[in-house]
Amino acid sequence: MQALDSTSTRPYLIRALYEWCTDNGFTPYVAVLVDDSVQVPREYVKDGEIVLNISFDATSSLKLGNDFIEFKARFAGTPREILVPIGRVIAIYARENGQGMAFPSPVLAAPADEPAKPVAGAPATDAASPRIVQLSPVESSDEEPPEPPRPAAGPRPALKRVK
Repeated sequence: MQALDSTSTRPYLIRALYEWCTDNGFTPYVAVLVDDSVQVPREYVKDGEIVLNISFDATSSLKLGNDFIEFKARFAGTPREILVPIGRVIAIYARENGQGMAFPSPVLAAPADEPAKPVAGAPATDAASPRIVQLSPVESSDEEPPEPPRPAAGPRPALKRVK
């Protein structure tokens, strides 16, 4: 098998980053470029993309295969079957700190004779101006991060028990 005939590294990297997220207590999210081959609730698609929580707590029957990511999840309490071709995943990252990996857009990788079909209602993308995502390393320092702003003073919220 030659390098040109080898399988994509994308599913292996997705599985590795999923495992890294779960081992470190982070919530793994995948960003997906939606088209007709992606089976997701269309009402949650924004600008032709959807971000999915693929954590153990948010999914059922999760399978991170070489060709598809498939699982069952609830959206607004309604169970849905999700099917995402691996080639449509544009990023996987941890919700808590944003660390992860972005992948080349499938639109850029599609052969010239096979243009990608955008989802209905999504903005058209111009091939001359592709959307490129570049990740830059986060500078680490020994300094303490700045303290988050405190909420304005006022009455403390309380829960009321209703029987």
